[in-house]
Amino acid sequence: MSRIGKNPITIPAGVTVEVKDAVVTVKGKLGELSQEFSDVTVKVENDQVVVERSSDNKNERAKHGLYRALINNMVMGVSEGFSKELELVGVGYRASNQGQKLDLALGFSHNIVLEIVPEVKVETVSEKGKNPLVKLTSFDKQLLGQVAAKIRSFRKPEPYKGKGVKFVGEEIRRKAGKSA
Repeated sequence: MSRIGKNPITIPAGVTVEVKDAVVTVKGKLGELSQEFSDVTVKVENDQVVVERSSDNKNERAKHGLYRALINNMVMGVSEGFSKELELVGVGYRASNQGQKLDLALGFSHNIVLEIVPEVKVETVSEKGKNPLVKLTSFDKQLLGQVAAKIRSFRKPEPYKGKGVKFVGEEIRRKAGKSA
């Protein structure tokens, strides 16, 4: 039995969960998310969401914990929200934003201008003597991770000097350079 799938999800105040035609819709103060599901049953019982499966076949076992985790992320997202921070490590690496347009100078001949989706809020912090930071916040965890991964993919951290775009708190495996 899935240990994660067995746990019920408590619904905080101000969040509504509806189940209709194999679609779960979660509404809260930060937004609204919906997720289709199959092979499991989702029930809303006295301020708790319970995900159950009918049999022990492999497909249902696999999706039991998955859909419970997805619904839990939706409930947490519309009530609290999620955030990620990216750090630009390198000489001359800069970040600025005008509204939802993120302008990155990452050592290429031209700056990279990225239009961020409206569900993800972007903020840049540049302090003297510290690496520039890009702060992303959203109620959709999957979309937030996708945008953060896209920004990171422009210049991944390299193992010799550690230059590039990395998540705050991410450990980069460093290699020793040539020794004479």
